[in-house]
Amino acid sequence: VQLQASGGGLVQPGGSLRLSCAASGITLNYQAVGWFRQAPGKGREGVACEGSSDGSTVYADSVKGRFTMSRDNAKNEVYLHMNSLKPEDTATYYCARRFYPGEACPAFDFGSWGQGTLVTVSS
Repeated sequence: VQLQASGGGLVQPGGSLRLSCAASGITLNYQAVGWFRQAPGKGREGVACEGSSDGSTVYADSVKGRFTMSRDNAKNEVYLHMNSLKPEDTATYYCARRFYPGEACPAFDFGSWGQGTLVTVSS
């Protein structure tokens, strides 16, 4: 099982994008999902993750107030709405499902990584 992120592209600073996360073979309704990003030469960073206890979402300080997770259970998809994008948001974005219980956003707690989607913020 892999979770596939899509919806990336080139956007100007201050712009918006919506990323989608889809999976086949599992129902995301019952999975805690996380969004991560990896910029060239850097490690994988947790952006927004759902906790295993109550499903509340934790956001990285760098994206608070700008990024929001949402779900469409009918479509079996999870989304990352990104507003007020900055050049430092440029990265390949991934979604993954939580394998280990917790409320934080470390990449090693998540799995079923698929191909990411590249987001480039540039004028």
